[in-house]
Amino acid sequence: MNPLGTGDPLRLGPYRLLGVLGEGGMGKVYVGQDSAGTVAAVKVLRPELADDTNLAQRFVREAQAAQAVHSKGVAAVLGAHTEGGRPWIASEYLAGPTLDQAVDAYGPLDEEAVRALAASIAHTLADVHAAGFVHRDLKPPNIVLTSSGPRVIDFGIARPEHGLTLTTTGQIPVTPGYGAPEQVLGRRVAPPADVFSLGAVLVYAATGRRAYNGTHVAAVQYEVVHGEPQLDGLSPQLLALIAPCLAKDPAVRPSPAQVAAGFGVPRGAGRAWRHGPVAAEIKRRESRVKELTTVVTGEGPKGGVSRRRLLSGFAAGGTAVLAGGGGTAWWLGRQSEKEKEASAFDIPPAVRKPDARVLTADSGDYIVGESPKALWGPLPLASPASPRILPVRDVAVFAAVSGGLTARNVVDGRKRWSAPDIRMSCGYLSLSDRLVAAADWDGILRTFVASTGEPKWTADADAEVMLAADEDAVYVVTKDRRLRSVSRSDARIRWTVRISTGLGTPIQARGATARGRLIVTASNGHVFAVATDDGRQVWDLKGQSENMITPVVDGDTVYLHGRDLSALRISDGEKRWSAKSDDEADYGAEAWGPATVHDGVVYATAGDGVPAGLNTSDGSKVWSTTNVGDTNGPLVLQGSGVWMFSTRGARAVRLAGGEEEWEYDLPDATSQKAFAGDGNRVFANVGGWVYALPVFGP
Repeated sequence: MNPLGTGDPLRLGPYRLLGVLGEGGMGKVYVGQDSAGTVAAVKVLRPELADDTNLAQRFVREAQAAQAVHSKGVAAVLGAHTEGGRPWIASEYLAGPTLDQAVDAYGPLDEEAVRALAASIAHTLADVHAAGFVHRDLKPPNIVLTSSGPRVIDFGIARPEHGLTLTTTGQIPVTPGYGAPEQVLGRRVAPPADVFSLGAVLVYAATGRRAYNGTHVAAVQYEVVHGEPQLDGLSPQLLALIAPCLAKDPAVRPSPAQVAAGFGVPRGAGRAWRHGPVAAEIKRRESRVKELTTVVTGEGPKGGVSRRRLLSGFAAGGTAVLAGGGGTAWWLGRQSEKEKEASAFDIPPAVRKPDARVLTADSGDYIVGESPKALWGPLPLASPASPRILPVRDVAVFAAVSGGLTARNVVDGRKRWSAPDIRMSCGYLSLSDRLVAAADWDGILRTFVASTGEPKWTADADAEVMLAADEDAVYVVTKDRRLRSVSRSDARIRWTVRISTGLGTPIQARGATARGRLIVTASNGHVFAVATDDGRQVWDLKGQSENMITPVVDGDTVYLHGRDLSALRISDGEKRWSAKSDDEADYGAEAWGPATVHDGVVYATAGDGVPAGLNTSDGSKVWSTTNVGDTNGPLVLQGSGVWMFSTRGARAVRLAGGEEEWEYDLPDATSQKAFAGDGNRVFANVGGWVYALPVFGP
């Protein structure tokens, strides 16, 4: 392994890169480690090749092929990012020599080990073919010997079971001497081609020599098509089993299942990878991986092996194992691939919401005109700049004063969980009250069980702003100002589209979604809608405001504040009604504050600080109050009241009649504020101090 050089990235996705394993014409392979200490081999397409359609498609195909194959005989895929300017694929780092390294260092395998190798690889090929793929490049460097047995790697030219071998440039992407005759001739390639390659691999493993040789590539390929394999040195038993695999006619070659049955699995076959010189080499490499993990994560005794020394050791050690990757999900832990996938998407149901008791004056809970005590707080828990308070059933989620996210019990304010690596300025979303979705500093979309904080699926979404979510997807704005949809069912990128309007610097956008539409608002007040199935723009609206708008969706209508309070049909943007403020001339773009919809009424504060309730069907005024505030911020409805927040604190006005019921005097109320209501509680972040306030009933 070599150290990172100029131009090498320091991180890719969740992986901190430690060194360079190797490089070729298409890209580089790095050793990386995530925050959990998992070591991975990360293959990166060269930036200058990312725009080459053929190479980019091959890279994506490698990812898709490897993920489609579920077999203990292939390297586990940890993740992939196949969009954007620097595609990469991460797979587990297999600490063992490749077959050619083992044979070169310790000589040919004995017959028992060859039989074990043949049976294992045959079973793996059966799994590859069952998934509908042909590996097409089986050779000794693509077989890693591990303590648990041989593993097949590198699906770089794996293809579905159809198509020609020759590329558009006429190049033959097979290794001379291992590719089948039909591959050399550019004919249709099917599973028997992999069986031919297996036969050539077994000849090399048993004798240390290739089955086909020549003075140059063309001569080797001629021998593959027209000559006979060199099988000297094989025992009669192995000769009888290997020769049929090398038949010129694909139709007469045995199937992988027949190969596995013919070679059989000898008793104690696992000893081949656990005893002897090859096994000792495997253990040495496993030890180096463990030491590197300990050093990087800071675990273990002081005075241990230095990172530089370990990197030097890896130069003679670990194998760059790349089975490719397919999708953008990250499976944490050390389970099997299927178990990891199942665990990441095994989402528990939403917990019961512990509603607070509403207070009534008749019961003596409070004195009219006076404020009752807070349910809990003030507690110095939040960042003063927390984008919002997000109540999710039994927790309230917000940006922690120490960084990242924190979730507090709604009943008493006690800590339930935290996610310190989250970039709170990106925002955070509730996914059906079951998960909380947020983004870290690398743009990785991360999800947590709302009630417990247990990490679940992740996706390399390159997220800068968390916009909205529906039952199918999470919608984000990427760091390069594109809209992106991430599937909730498998964490794959569903679509990515360019945005036609400016979002400001830093990127500023808000969103809402319903009825197959994603509504996005920009910092300049521009509003547009895209279809959630493919990202195509459906309608847009300019001039609603000169500032950021918070869209609110109810049913098939989206409500927008700004110069007027407008109700638009969400499907096509047709304006159903709009309401002017009495002081529109004075307040202009801020004539109306953000809307809140409740029980057929849309509530908002006019520019003069007077809240009003408008009928959702036609915009006629159905509720008002004589209690004038001094802010046009959002209103919160809880219990039987409408809550307004101003420089004086929190004011509660009755829905019936509009009379003031009580007012909380909040210290430092002139500071930045964030408010939310749920479960008969009103949550407030005022200058970093968090409160849970009670509400009143009828």
